[in-house]
Amino acid sequence: MALLEAIAISPETNRAPVALLVALHGWGANANDVAALAPLLNLSDWQMAFPHAPMAYPYADEGRMWYDLESSAHPGLADSRDRLTQWLQSLPDRWGIPLDRTVLCGFSQGGAMALDVGLQLPLAGVASLSGYFHSLPTNQSLKSGSAVLVTHGRQDLVVPIQAAWHVRDELRSRQANLTYLELDGGHEIQLSQIAALREFALSAVTTVREADLASRS
Repeated sequence: MALLEAIAISPETNRAPVALLVALHGWGANANDVAALAPLLNLSDWQMAFPHAPMAYPYADEGRMWYDLESSAHPGLADSRDRLTQWLQSLPDRWGIPLDRTVLCGFSQGGAMALDVGLQLPLAGVASLSGYFHSLPTNQSLKSGSAVLVTHGRQDLVVPIQAAWHVRDELRSRQANLTYLELDGGHEIQLSQIAALREFALSAVTTVREADLASRS
């Protein structure tokens, strides 16, 4: 049985992909929701992957969830965390793209998973769109040095803006390489957020590649 089922979108060019973007959907959605953003990101020479969360969503046949939000104990979180971590670690063998040229992003509950798992891996970047901390990162997990993007709508009634402030303040207190973008809007992914994610992803991977070239010179 596969760790996670995922939608894969190959580069539009015939060349090997220069980097990898992984996007995680929110509670009750599925990978198709975030895969629909691929054309808008305009990363034509990137590999993209959109995994389905492993747990069935009880209120819609096609919905998935990373863990049960209706219980404070978050049933399923530990299993999803392990599956996502192992799946991400398997991707370099699949596509030949190292983790330090991989950007992990997520929306809402997917953003929480991206922060949880992504900050513990040596990724190029981690992005949370309308996300939150379901548990605080350890100082050890921030040693990966990944760039982090946090973006959130001020009128979000599902995940209030205070959740983004909490993430921002925690990461700043730990000297994380953070970009924070707050904008008008609710619990949604706006075109301005997609543009910010694209710019962030390109910058994060470029920074890693330049550092790698400098270390070899």
